[in-house]
Amino acid sequence: MERDTRRTRGAAAAARGLAQAVLALAAGIPLAVASVVSLGLVAAVGVGLALAPFALLAVRAFADLQRAWAAEWSGVEIQRPYRPEPERRTLPRRVWWILSDPATWRDLVWTAANIPVGFALGLVPAALVVYGLEGVVVAPWVGQVSGFGWGPFWPLRDYGAVGVLGSVGLGAAAVWAGLRLGPPFLRAHAVFSRSLLAPTRTALAERVRHLTATRSEAVDASAAELRRIERDLHDGAQARLVALSMNIGLAEEMMKRDPETAARLLAEAREASGTALTELRGLVRGIHPPVLAERGLDGAVRALALSLPLPVDVAIELPGRADAPVESAAYFAVAELLANIVKHSAARRAWVEIDHDGRRLRMIVGDDGTGGARVAPGGGLAGVERRLAAFDGTMAVTSPPGGPTIVSLELPCALSSPKISPSSGTA
Repeated sequence: MERDTRRTRGAAAAARGLAQAVLALAAGIPLAVASVVSLGLVAAVGVGLALAPFALLAVRAFADLQRAWAAEWSGVEIQRPYRPEPERRTLPRRVWWILSDPATWRDLVWTAANIPVGFALGLVPAALVVYGLEGVVVAPWVGQVSGFGWGPFWPLRDYGAVGVLGSVGLGAAAVWAGLRLGPPFLRAHAVFSRSLLAPTRTALAERVRHLTATRSEAVDASAAELRRIERDLHDGAQARLVALSMNIGLAEEMMKRDPETAARLLAEAREASGTALTELRGLVRGIHPPVLAERGLDGAVRALALSLPLPVDVAIELPGRADAPVESAAYFAVAELLANIVKHSAARRAWVEIDHDGRRLRMIVGDDGTGGARVAPGGGLAGVERRLAAFDGTMAVTSPPGGPTIVSLELPCALSSPKISPSSGTA
């Protein structure tokens, strides 16, 4: 059974190597030529600027395919080192985004180097298997009948039975070698690709610095949130519950001597208990709204929009749900932006658009108010940006004087639990 598994694995590796060899030539050469030509024409703005993004993004897609194959076929993980795509996707910005990314140039080097390396590493195991099968199945027998042949084993036809046995033996050895060499050659190609396509030490160092900064900001934000909750509990619900306990105690003492005063104290206690319960519910909703846990980001944002004093157009298309921390960060970011609209924008209408492109959760919150919003230290928008940064999220604000204000948010995440999203509407 183990030998059968090895043979199957070797045959699969040889076939995959052959696919890599063919793709190294069929895709690598055209992509390399197109990239060089488009870069040479960048000076001619009308041609080079139009061709370069397509050619270089095609090279990037080719590299992503190799990353997927390396992980699936050899267990070699190759991280994507690319910089985030700019929010405003004008052609000059798009070209600068691609050309200024060091990973783009490493992709080009890999594409050129992969033509000979990928072809050789992928072809050798497959060639050994094919030539071995030719030596076992074809060369000795057809040569005896026709007297005509080609290939490395065909000269043995002149030696009769000994030649047949020699051809079969050498062919079997070649097949065995091809099956044994398939997996290590495939892994060698994956390791070669990782050396050029993975993030460099500089990129990893920048990533570590970014994570350190965002972790510190997240810890500070969490500590501030805990202090706010403690303050709200101490000044709000706790004070009311203490007053409630005192009123009930006084009512117990006054029950026999002054029933009317006792009844009034009990009525005040009932009112205080209702107020305390309302404050506790508001505090809980501020920590993690129950509707968010029950109905996800879609239902929570729609419920939030219905509670606002101005009409909010809501368009949400989500094929599933993100992890709870990501959903919470996205919800509170949208909630903070809508609260800012109500407080400061003098808007008559707002809108929220949320979708997922397969890699990122994208959110747009806008209004037709007076504009002039900006990210100021200690302000609400800075808090939103800090909350998203803990998840590698980004925020872009466009708010000219006179409006409209448009805030675009992105959170890298995957979705799970596919479902049918409700249709868009006005809340």
